[in-house]
Amino acid sequence: MNKLALAFFAVLALISTNIFASGNAASGQEKIETCTGCHGPQGNAIVPIYPKLAGQSEGYLLKQLRDFKSGARKDGIMLGMVAPLSDADMANIAAYYSAQTTTKGMSIKNAKVFTLGQKIYRGGKKHLPDHKQITACIACHGPNGKGISTAGFPALASQNASYTAKQLKAFRQESLNAQTGTTAHVRDNDYESMMRRVARNLTNEEIDAVSRYISGLN
Repeated sequence: MNKLALAFFAVLALISTNIFASGNAASGQEKIETCTGCHGPQGNAIVPIYPKLAGQSEGYLLKQLRDFKSGARKDGIMLGMVAPLSDADMANIAAYYSAQTTTKGMSIKNAKVFTLGQKIYRGGKKHLPDHKQITACIACHGPNGKGISTAGFPALASQNASYTAKQLKAFRQESLNAQTGTTAHVRDNDYESMMRRVARNLTNEEIDAVSRYISGLN
């Protein structure tokens, strides 16, 4: 069974477990005062290491907030931010940011970087042995990086490249820890290790290129 077929069945599995949020955007706007310093008033973070939240699917945002609060996704700053929030507060915040419009990211001007990023995003890495192949990003995140909200796959288009690269390296760290015996931070709140399997065989150069390519998608 090919990689795209596996991704399709993964989507079907996720649909049954995905969070279908139903927060109140107006109430959420009243709760984002502490969020704006990093993410901006409409969720378009200017500092590249912070993610843009605007236009992200409501269910995905709510899952991340819940994961920060439970410790399933570890981040000291975000843990402090979500600690006083109720589940209703988090649902409302997710609804607010989901309703905002994402600002356009930066397009790649370097042809070599663009070609490599496009190759990884659209085609993955299929020339390697089976256990090292990488599924194309397009399989779950779509040709324009809009994601599949009903399956919990986030939108990536126009995301800050530095943030995307940081997350890919955090997913990849599980493999590096296993190889080196280290215990560096791993992001491991991805469904069935999907992102950890994708990231483990990406080089720093490939991560940089695909992150910058993603930023230019609109």
